[in-house]
Formats: sequence, structure tokens, C-alpha cells
Amino acid sequence: MRFMSVLVFSVFAVLSTIAPVAAADLSEPQMAIEDASNKLKQRLQDPNFPHDFQKINAFVQEVIYPHVDFDLISSLVLGKLWKDASPSEKESFKKEFQTLLIRTYSRAFFEFKDWSIRFLPVTPEEDERKVLIKTEVLQPGLQPIAVNYRMLNVKGQWKAYDIMIEGVSLVTNYRTSFKNEVERTGSLQEVINQLAKRNTEALNAKNNS
Repeated sequence: MRFMSVLVFSVFAVLSTIAPVAAADLSEPQMAIEDASNKLKQRLQDPNFPHDFQKINAFVQEVIYPHVDFDLISSLVLGKLWKDASPSEKESFKKEFQTLLIRTYSRAFFEFKDWSIRFLPVTPEEDERKVLIKTEVLQPGLQPIAVNYRMLNVKGQWKAYDIMIEGVSLVTNYRTSFKNEVERTGSLQEVINQLAKRNTEALNAKNNS
């Protein structure tokens, strides 16, 4: 639960208040993060935006989606379960998992502010298509929180496929959670159905609030 709270904060913070850095000093994957940040800052100038879930949902689709490889994240989160899943289960899971992340973003708009982000030197990987973007989330009077992004070059675009907070991976955390749920229910489809139900209930409650 604490991991998810920090995750919500960290993703929101990176996309909303990145500390000023000269564009010429940023690598292409860092610029992808900065691009999403700048677009969010413009949207947040609308005082009604953080309280309108439809606007938040549209923002995530428009701004976040191009910078995140949801196909790869979904397959990594399900791990071995992905290999045995049917095509319809894969599509349904990806849709509902994406909705779950959108709901996570929406909560962050209400809960976090006054943070800044510091980019650290980029860490290249053996595969030239991959890179590790290291950042620190800063708050006055508190220790920095290490937030690292694994990114992949997909047809010329850098996209995130995992986020690590103080060394804890979003993918690994969710993989364990869903694996336990499948073992408990005995069915991936049942887990997807439950996730879809929770998403629908949460969205309806949000739209009616």
C-alpha cells in the first residue's frame, strides 16, 4: 500500500514539476518525460482540470499513452501468465490495467503538489534500444526519493516500460499482486473480470461525485 502511494506521487511529480533543465542538456528519453511534463503544466492552469475526471482521462490518453509501452508493460506484469493467456484475455487485461493506471493518475492530481524533480546522469544498457533514466523527487526538508525509469526505443520513440521507486519495480510489484490473485481465484479471466468491475465502480463513483 505504501509502495502504491509513493508510486502515485512519484509518477505525478515527474509529470508535473520537473526542475528546470536546459533542453540541450537532456537526452531524447529525458526529453520525452519533459514533453509530458510541459503539456501537463499547461493543462493544470485550468483550475477545473484536476476535478474533472473526463479531462484527466483524456489527458492520459493524449499525453501519457505515447510515452508508455502499455503492450510491453502488460506482458511483463502478467509474466508467465501472458504466454498462456488467450488473445481476448490479453486485450482485456491491457485495457483494464491501463484504466487502473489512469485512475491512479487521477488520484494524484488531488493529493500531491509542490514537488520537483532532478534528472541524474543517464545509464545506458547493453541493448542500445534501452536506457535507464534516473531521477530524484525532491521536497524541502525531506530526503530525495529515487525514481528510475526503464525506457525502450520503439520505432524511434522512447517509451517507459517500468518504474522503480527506491529500487522497487512497478512491474514486479504488480506481477506479484496479479499472480497471487490468479492463484486465489484460479482464473486469469476472473481476475480480469474483478479488475473491470472495480474500474467501472470507481469511474462511475468519480463521474457522479
